[in-house]
Amino acid sequence: MDKQTQDVLELLEQNAKLTPEDISEMTRIPPEDVKKMIQSLEAAGVIRYYKAIIDWDLVENPYVYAFVQIKVSLERGHGYQKIADRICKFPEVRSLRLLSGEDYDLEFMVRGRSMKDVAFFVSDKIATLGQVQNTSTHFILKTYKEDGIVMEEPEEFKRLHVSF
Repeated sequence: MDKQTQDVLELLEQNAKLTPEDISEMTRIPPEDVKKMIQSLEAAGVIRYYKAIIDWDLVENPYVYAFVQIKVSLERGHGYQKIADRICKFPEVRSLRLLSGEDYDLEFMVRGRSMKDVAFFVSDKIATLGQVQNTSTHFILKTYKEDGIVMEEPEEFKRLHVSF
């Protein structure tokens, strides 16, 4: 992949709302070339989706998120793909990754309306899968940074009043 293409991808990853004209100004690539490049990257599956980062803590009825790690036993000839395909089908699962290390094989993020919803999803839908040997659930209590975006505005520095 050439440097121009990588630059365009990095700009879009930082801000998916950039227009080809915006990207052209930043990279000095003609806008029509940027449009063609983006269309080509979308067609090739390099650009999978555009998304917004939402601070759910500022919403009246926020979601609850948790990371769930699982240890699985593999079926001969299938590796991790079969269990990964199965877990991906649950709409509650927001992301799924294969891990290195000894303790757990897969990690996914799950979303629910309450901690109880998430806990029951893990116990009823995930822990009961035949290949799952062990689960570990970690609820997200506060997000400080998401996909490179700091979620809190820095506090304004206030000078202390000096009195004599």
